[in-house]
Amino acid sequence: MLVELAYGTTGLTVELPESRTTVIEPEHVSGIAEPAVALREAMRGPVGKPALRQMVHTGQTVAIAVCDVTRPMPSAAVLPVLLGELRHVPREQIVVLVATGTHRPNTPQELTEMLGPEVVRDYRVVNHSAFDPEGLTLVGDTPDAIPVWLNRLWMESDFRITTGFVEPHFFAGFSGGPKMVAPGLAGFDTILGLHGAAMIGHPDATWGVTDGNPVHDAIRWIAGETGVDFSVDVTINRDRAITGVYTGELFEAHRAACVTAKRTAMRPVEAPFDIAITSNSGYPLDLNLYQSIKGMSAAAQIVRDGGTIICAAECRDGIPEHGEYRRILASRESPEALLELVCSPEYRRHDQWQVQMQAQVQRRARVLLRSSYLEPAQVRAAHLEPIEDISAVIPELVRQYGPDTRICVLPQGPQTIPYLDGSSV
Repeated sequence: MLVELAYGTTGLTVELPESRTTVIEPEHVSGIAEPAVALREAMRGPVGKPALRQMVHTGQTVAIAVCDVTRPMPSAAVLPVLLGELRHVPREQIVVLVATGTHRPNTPQELTEMLGPEVVRDYRVVNHSAFDPEGLTLVGDTPDAIPVWLNRLWMESDFRITTGFVEPHFFAGFSGGPKMVAPGLAGFDTILGLHGAAMIGHPDATWGVTDGNPVHDAIRWIAGETGVDFSVDVTINRDRAITGVYTGELFEAHRAACVTAKRTAMRPVEAPFDIAITSNSGYPLDLNLYQSIKGMSAAAQIVRDGGTIICAAECRDGIPEHGEYRRILASRESPEALLELVCSPEYRRHDQWQVQMQAQVQRRARVLLRSSYLEPAQVRAAHLEPIEDISAVIPELVRQYGPDTRICVLPQGPQTIPYLDGSSV
C-alpha cells in the first residue's frame, strides 16, 4: 500500500505492507464554507463576553497576540476580520505581537505569508523577544514561585486579544488559548520555569490533558491573573482550513475548542505497535528538528517498548542553529546521559525541555529520521539514526520483529494523537 506523509510542502509517499499496516488519521472535518462570515459572527456573538467591537473604545490601545511561523495558524484569514471589527480604533493604537516564546524572530517574508501583506503594511507588527529585558515587565510570581515576565507592549495595552489554533500539545495538553500569553509572550526566566524538568516529566504533562497538568495549570494561572480581554481560537483540518471558531472569554472559548480538538484529533488503539511511522505534519511544523520531536512523541504513545519510530521531517531550517537545543544534544554521548543531565537539580538551560522530551521518547524506542535538509552526520550528532528511504528499511525491521510485526502510520503526524484504549487520556 502507498501512504502519503505530510512532509514539507510536497508530501512524501512510502510503500508499506498492507496486511501489517494500520493508518491512523484525524477525523476529517470539512472546512467552513465562508470562514470570514463565521469569524465575524463569532466575534459578534462570543461566549461570556459582549461583542468585540462593543468592548473596545476608540481611545484605547490594543495588543493582538498571534502565532509564529512554526504554527499553521490561519492568521491571514483571522486578522482581517478581527481588525475589521476594530476599524473604529485608529491603526496607530493597535500592535500585532508575534508570540515567539523562545523561537527566533520571524523574517519579513514569513510575516507577510503568515499575516497577509495588508496587515504587515498597515499595522505595527512586533516579534516578541523573550531575551530582551527592555521589552519585558515583571508582573509577579506564580504560586509555585515562577517569576512572571511578560511582553511590555502587551501589558501596557488597554485591551488584550489572543488569537490561536487549538490542537493537542505534547506536554501542555492543548495549544492555543492561554499558551498565547505564556510561553508565547513570556520572558526567558518564566519560560524556563514553565518548562522545568520536574514539570515536563510529570505523568499528566502530556497530550490532551489540561486539568492536573502542572504545565497547563501554571499557564492558565498566568493568563488568568494578568488578564486577557478577548480570545479568538480556531480549529483546523489537515488542509489547514478553519473548521471551528471559538471566541469570547479566554477559558470558556479554549475549553470548547479543546473538546472539539480532542474528539477529532485523538484516536484510541487497542495494543502497541512494533513500528510507528510519523510525519511532523509538514511545513511549517517540520521546519526544524526541534519542532519534529512532537511527531516522535505522538508515535511514542503507541509504540511498544523496544520498538522503532520512523519520523519524516523536512527540517529546512536545520536543527536549528539558534537556541541551545543542538548544543545540549552535543554535550553528552547518549539519550540516557542527556536525560540524567537535564533532570539534575541545578541544570537550567534554554531548550532543555525539548532535549528531555526527545530523550524520554528514545528511552522507549529506537528513532530513525528521514530528512531532506539534514546531513547524516547532523542526524547522528542529534542521537538519531539517518535513513534515506523509509520503504527500504521496513523489510529489515519486519525480519527483526518477526512474523507478527505490526506497523502504525500517522500521516499527519501530531495532528493525530493515538493513545492506548483504556489509558487516562
